[in-house]
Amino acid sequence: MAGLVIVGVGPGIGTSVAKRFAREGFTVGLIARREETVAAAAEATGGTTWTRTADATDEKALRAALRAFVDAHGTPDVVVYNAAIIRTDEPGELDQATMLDTYAVNVVGAITTAGELLPEMAASEAPGSAARRGGPTYVITSGMVRPDPALTSLSLGKVGVRGLVELLNAWRPEVHTASVTVGGPVEPGGRWDPDEIAEHYWELHTRAVTDQEVRHGC
Repeated sequence: MAGLVIVGVGPGIGTSVAKRFAREGFTVGLIARREETVAAAAEATGGTTWTRTADATDEKALRAALRAFVDAHGTPDVVVYNAAIIRTDEPGELDQATMLDTYAVNVVGAITTAGELLPEMAASEAPGSAARRGGPTYVITSGMVRPDPALTSLSLGKVGVRGLVELLNAWRPEVHTASVTVGGPVEPGGRWDPDEIAEHYWELHTRAVTDQEVRHGC
């Protein structure tokens, strides 16, 4: 059975992505900081779900959670990094420790996830077939097409995500790494409806292209 792992699942995009893949028969792994968060996401998702709690900034806990999924269900076909801290802050407003903590969630956790799983995801794919329909896929939720000084820490994080996507495609080209850039606040029924956004994640995995970024409502 095909597998999906979502790091930073929540009630918006994360749960919608989980439901989209569950409908296709995927075993869905859900990771978040709080037990109540993963429990709610699992209930909403249905199908075959697996849950663990781990903070994206706790490298040991995050790696252990990812490894536990592999031990239980094998190397995932798709990994989604959806963790982020969204706050309003202007340049220099946050102290360095808070800025670094924010960057750790928005970017460094995505690097940890890639380091733990991408090598074996790449090994599961035939050389030179990164664009194969349904091949191994890593998708990072992004935003902030244009940096905004009122959202400084988030803007810097999303710049980092786009750079990371390019880096990972060069490092492990057998895995299709991409970002989904969301242009505004996620709300069911609105311009940035999470179910509509989730379709991009499915298409990035199933269509035979190597787009590094898809934009929704930007």
